[in-house]
Amino acid sequence: MLSRFKYASSVLLVLLLAGCQEEAPQSAAAPSAPSAPKVQVGIVTIEPQKIDLITELPGRTTSSLVAEIRPQVGGIVKKRFFEEGQDVKTGDLLYELDDSTYISSYKQAQADLESANASLKSAQLKYERYTQLRKQNNVSQQDLDDAQVAFLEATAKQKGSEAALESAKINLDYTKIRSPIDGRIGISQVTVGALVTGSQATVMTTVRSLDPIFVDLAQTSLDQLKQRTFLALDDVEKGSNKVALLLEDGTKYQDQGTLKAREVSVDESTGSVTLRAEFPNPDNLLLPGMFVRGLIHELTHNAALLVPQQGVSRDVKGNPIAYVVNADNVIESRILTVERTVDNQWLVTDGIKAGDKVVVEGSLKIRSGSEVTTVNMKRDSQTGAIVADNANGSTAQGN
Repeated sequence: MLSRFKYASSVLLVLLLAGCQEEAPQSAAAPSAPSAPKVQVGIVTIEPQKIDLITELPGRTTSSLVAEIRPQVGGIVKKRFFEEGQDVKTGDLLYELDDSTYISSYKQAQADLESANASLKSAQLKYERYTQLRKQNNVSQQDLDDAQVAFLEATAKQKGSEAALESAKINLDYTKIRSPIDGRIGISQVTVGALVTGSQATVMTTVRSLDPIFVDLAQTSLDQLKQRTFLALDDVEKGSNKVALLLEDGTKYQDQGTLKAREVSVDESTGSVTLRAEFPNPDNLLLPGMFVRGLIHELTHNAALLVPQQGVSRDVKGNPIAYVVNADNVIESRILTVERTVDNQWLVTDGIKAGDKVVVEGSLKIRSGSEVTTVNMKRDSQTGAIVADNANGSTAQGN
């Protein structure tokens, strides 16, 4: 019985050894698992460049000069001497009022002046005569003093009559209402036969100067603060303050304007500051009250870092981020500080440095720490599209 057990154990041991010998060659011959292929991404190498920073602001046109025509004396409108909408010059006659009462007042003032001149002459002669008689002691000192006082009173009365005549003449001239400025005249609010009064609230018509014309642009106080902060950065300098204009239909105005002034206070209702630009308007294309958009060259950046918008995304907190390929061809995630858009690029002030390789294609297939191969891309200067950089070669590059 014992011999049978020893025999069975020997057979089992032989079979186990044989199985191990068969499995060993199979395990040695099994192929190793293939490594995962590297993701290929398109990159743009960021280089500093000089750019003009243009600020676009909404605004409205306004006349450089406005004259609201009101009568300075009362009367009936006798004539109108202009066509509505025509250009007028300084001093052109616009309206004439009935002047009969003012002519009468003027003539009365003339008669008063003549009477005052005669009284003055009489008082002067009497004073001179009494002066001679006093020397001969033929009149008393009191008589001489009275003659002198009468002469002084006549002199004052004569001056008052001259002033009254001048006032009457001015009122008579005011019956002819003239344009105080060069410009284009609007619609008349009164007709011939209407009664007007001196310094009335209602305007008779309005004359507006259209060449040059002003454009009032609105910029928020926050944007002005950002501009001051940005101007303090290295390689940033003040722009020319030249202004281009976009009209309501989107077309660009033919002439360029100049920024003339900034309001010194902030509008409490809108939180904005008014910037006034002046534009030539020889063809009177710009009319007061038109809505326009002004493009102001406020700053120049001499070493700007621009990242294509395709290369910038947002994280879960809303921060702008970009994927950068480092020297080992490994992806790094960078949080950016962006200032504004320039065409279809972001102007980056922090998070990117010159020479960084930013991923612009294939970003959905990668994450921070991924090892990649790269294809050089560039931004087309005419279309703004990201295309292969054939000049530097578009083949994949690896370690």
